[in-house]
Amino acid sequence: MPLPYFYINQDSFNSDLLTLSDETSRHVVQVLRMKEGDMLHLTNGQGLLLKASITEAHKKKAVVKIVDRQFTVASEKKISIAVSLLKNASRLEWFLEKAAELGVYQIIPLLCERTEKMHFRKDRSEQILISAMLQSQQTYLTRLQHPVTVENFFQSDIALGYDYKYLAHCADDEKHALINLVSTEQKHTIIFIGPEGDFTEKEIMLAKKNGYSAVSLGSNRLRTETAALTAAAILCIN
Repeated sequence: MPLPYFYINQDSFNSDLLTLSDETSRHVVQVLRMKEGDMLHLTNGQGLLLKASITEAHKKKAVVKIVDRQFTVASEKKISIAVSLLKNASRLEWFLEKAAELGVYQIIPLLCERTEKMHFRKDRSEQILISAMLQSQQTYLTRLQHPVTVENFFQSDIALGYDYKYLAHCADDEKHALINLVSTEQKHTIIFIGPEGDFTEKEIMLAKKNGYSAVSLGSNRLRTETAALTAAAILCIN
């Protein structure tokens, strides 16, 4: 049976003994009922995977001993999804979970002209990404940016470094099917997904001015979160 995965928010480890956080300790000892001598995995979400043995099964301050260290080299393929915030926050959270399971590198919440809800709980969203990373037994945590307007995005550093740049929208336009454009050679790729009311003409023109190509995700009109997940699946799996 695979060992359970847990997240530790540390960059380096100077000792073979680690004290788990209160939350992780409770989950290990009270929820999973693990005891001294049981094994588990720990990851910092930056490629490090530790195999550890429980030495003190305390429900608030469990202690583990590291018995093995492994490091996974990050994939060269880095997929970024820039997606509008949604009026129904649970729909966006659903997308965050599935995107992390697929291995999306980065998610950029957008504040579009037609975005209906501007409030965003970054702390809650990060916890969803952590849980999805652990559930899918990965060692790299999906990056999450702060919400940004389309205009400010293009003026920021996070707009730089993409080899392939796509824009999915519903307006009448010349488009190519995204699934026909993807190849294994694509590394740094980003796609824009708009709000329920779609991007405005001004936002579409701004994206095109910055080198974004209009693409289609199929013949059906999709909800924002469905479009974002469809794009993520096409880009991550191919």
